[in-house]
Amino acid sequence: MLNNLRPYLGRITDPIASRIRINPNYVTLAGFIIALAAGYAFAMKNLFLGGLLIALSGFMDIIDGAVARENSKTTKFGGFLDSTMDRFSDAFILIGITYGGFINWLNGMLALHASLSVSYVGARAEGEGIPCSIGVAERAERLLILMLGAFLGSVLGDFVMEIAIILVIILGYFTVIQRIYYSWKMMSHG
Repeated sequence: MLNNLRPYLGRITDPIASRIRINPNYVTLAGFIIALAAGYAFAMKNLFLGGLLIALSGFMDIIDGAVARENSKTTKFGGFLDSTMDRFSDAFILIGITYGGFINWLNGMLALHASLSVSYVGARAEGEGIPCSIGVAERAERLLILMLGAFLGSVLGDFVMEIAIILVIILGYFTVIQRIYYSWKMMSHG
């Protein structure tokens, strides 16, 4: 859903990206390192800093593609690296939240599984030639939920992060179902 905003975000990110003259893969790796720092902040029980670092990592994830497009450096490897680092980033953030004690281990594992499953089902459909960027909880939405949970949790209490994780689980699995159904329709009737 939030991916539909990318063309509008381009008005902000493209001028910034046109000034960045480094390999976009370095921007991708910087975003991953920031996500690692977010996971560490959560593990050290710092919700606000974790949320702030998720926001910065998400910004880097938007900028890396814009840098590649603006500087004519889009490559298959760049897309592969970006997708791979996104999965690692999601995992380390959720591991940090779980390790920090904001949620129980079962919910942490379910949130991780739901997040990875959304990506896997989408990639598998695309492997069959079906563009599958659909669903209520793509990566941007899941990160936004975690970021808001962190910010609100730092003010209202840790229980807000538990609510955010439960939302990630429910909406993540719902998105998996949406993608499976969409892929089935495309394969059966396409």
